[in-house]
Amino acid sequence: MFPSRLTSGYQSFLNGRLSRERERYEELAKSGQHPEIMVIGCGDSRVAPETIFDADPGEIFVIRNIANIVPPCEPDTETSFHGTSAAIEFGVNALKVKHIVVLGHASCGGVAAYANQAAPLSQRDFIGKWMSQIAPVAERVGPPTDDRQEWIRKLEWGVVEYSLDNLMSFTAVRDAVEAGTLTLHGAYFGVGTGLLFIRDPITGRFSPYSETD
Repeated sequence: MFPSRLTSGYQSFLNGRLSRERERYEELAKSGQHPEIMVIGCGDSRVAPETIFDADPGEIFVIRNIANIVPPCEPDTETSFHGTSAAIEFGVNALKVKHIVVLGHASCGGVAAYANQAAPLSQRDFIGKWMSQIAPVAERVGPPTDDRQEWIRKLEWGVVEYSLDNLMSFTAVRDAVEAGTLTLHGAYFGVGTGLLFIRDPITGRFSPYSETD
């Protein structure tokens, strides 16, 4: 049986949003998508970019994976599959997005698994392999402190920094940034508080968003 939560949600969509915005959907079908913003976020079900930013269909191009990680650009495209890299390539080269936002979040399970050296969930341990990428982040942050929650948050912020650095390893991204047609941003969402922190590109500090920003 198809999940009843989804069928009831779809029925609500049919009678609600689709009914109200049918012209928008018809236009999107005809003209395609032209978002100016790409958001790279975590797959965590509590952190949906479309919900956080109250986005309409067609407004943002979203990439989601475990812990919002952007791996470095790898020249070997023959022996591996690169889902996140392919989506970045599409967003920059095909959609010509003007902004890329790496969106981290509090209580990230992937970061916690790495920090707590959690046991593999499977023999292949895809999560462990994926999260091993942030070893340099952990080295920069340093060993755990008495305030473990603050230490975890620094790791989560560090993953955003790591991903921003790796974005610049993609030639198309670097060229667009240097040409002034693309801007990279870092952000962090507090699941329990609803607060959005935005990274200062000069200082690297994360500060809560305010309406005066």
